[in-house]
Amino acid sequence: MATAAFGLMMLLIGHSVVLTSATKYVVGNRTGGWTFGASCNWPSNPGKHFKANDTLVFKYSAGHHNVVRVTKAGYRNCTAAEGARVYSSGNDQIKLVKGKNYFICTYPNHCTFGVRLSVTAI
Repeated sequence: MATAAFGLMMLLIGHSVVLTSATKYVVGNRTGGWTFGASCNWPSNPGKHFKANDTLVFKYSAGHHNVVRVTKAGYRNCTAAEGARVYSSGNDQIKLVKGKNYFICTYPNHCTFGVRLSVTAI
């Protein structure tokens, strides 16, 4: 009887644990990555269903771009908050949070000319 109860308990625990695996997405197209206009329609391409804890990989030539997570206002105005973390390796990996996620390049005029991204994660 104890063995059956233990088996039932393990079965119930197994069903209550939700196994999720995070996905990595390389931003932009294969040739350019994180660059001018590459991310405009990229989030809506087929096969992308972003979830919290998924990782965006920003690939670009270091020294030519950077990546900064910003607020909606920062995205709209192409500005980053003072003290915001600036990623600049050329192979930056940033985890998504639930809800809207906004990213820009802070090099002069880059955001204005399309080096920015908005992604919604569920």
